[in-house]
Amino acid sequence: MSHNLAIIKGDGIGPEVVDEALKILESVGEKFNTTFTFHTYLMGGCAYEAYGDPLPQETIDGCLRAEAVLLGAIGGTKWDNLPKQKRPESGLLRLRKELGVFANLRPTLVFNELLEASTLKPEVISGVDFVIVRELIGGIYFGTPRAKETTKAYNTMVYTTQEIERIAHKAFSIAMHRSKKLCSVDKANVLEVSELWREVVTRVGKDYPEVTLSHQYVDNASMQIIRDPRQFDVVLTSNLFGDILSDEASQITGSIGLLPSASIGDKTALYEPIHGSAPDIAGKGIANPIATILSAAMLLENSLGLYDMASTIRKAVANVLKDGVRTKDIAQFGCKTLCSTQEMGALIVQAIKKL
Repeated sequence: MSHNLAIIKGDGIGPEVVDEALKILESVGEKFNTTFTFHTYLMGGCAYEAYGDPLPQETIDGCLRAEAVLLGAIGGTKWDNLPKQKRPESGLLRLRKELGVFANLRPTLVFNELLEASTLKPEVISGVDFVIVRELIGGIYFGTPRAKETTKAYNTMVYTTQEIERIAHKAFSIAMHRSKKLCSVDKANVLEVSELWREVVTRVGKDYPEVTLSHQYVDNASMQIIRDPRQFDVVLTSNLFGDILSDEASQITGSIGLLPSASIGDKTALYEPIHGSAPDIAGKGIANPIATILSAAMLLENSLGLYDMASTIRKAVANVLKDGVRTKDIAQFGCKTLCSTQEMGALIVQAIKKL
């Protein structure tokens, strides 16, 4: 069996971590008699340098032809002074729109081997396993009118009933395959757009009577994620709130270098680590590739239905961590062997072969 994947390595540490994920895909594919064809495209600062456009049409077309897209990271201070439409981040926003990926899934899973890596007490985070479902192509990031004038600036948060229904159905469907609990996060006590959000989510919830639905205001949710993260299973929220809460949740695990994400919709899905391009450590061989490797596992599971292969990757990562292997970002916690980006990838490949 063969699968066609689009690969966007991006900027900064993106190429380093993606290269390791590709090795893992090849290894697990060999184990399960599956081959992958990788087609590499440019996006971000590197695309601007080559084409004067952070998202060339060639990249859009290639991603739409693929079964799934694996992305590293984009951006860097080098391009911060460009016009907004030329910055690397604008390319990512445009790609999400082109792919129609309206749901961003960000799991927060704590490895027992890294309980001490978090700034929270082990007894608070042990057993944490929840996923944030973030609406990705609507809300204040895309609403109009918007402008920055000399003495004032403004943005508009807009959601339609159809947009809320679409993301809500996705979140409830995910909850049905987990612990059947869903917490919808909004600011309905202040924002009219959140009033509509809560009304629509509540109505959609009636289609899923097995799922227990609760609501929290975003300020309370931000506190509860730190106070008692085990109370959550599926967290549904809007674009802005989800952006903030998912980064907060990432720190429960001890390192942003451990967390994957998936952006899914009606066309090709996009998989990427939640960390940035980290240009300050690019080329030093110290970036943690695990988040990108786990993003590849999500790709296998969600886009290709290769559940055994995804499980094998996750088991291999856990086994390497059990052996005390650490990259620099998590080296202070149970480290027996400090390794480079490339060494971590190689050790996970070896662990896959042993399973």
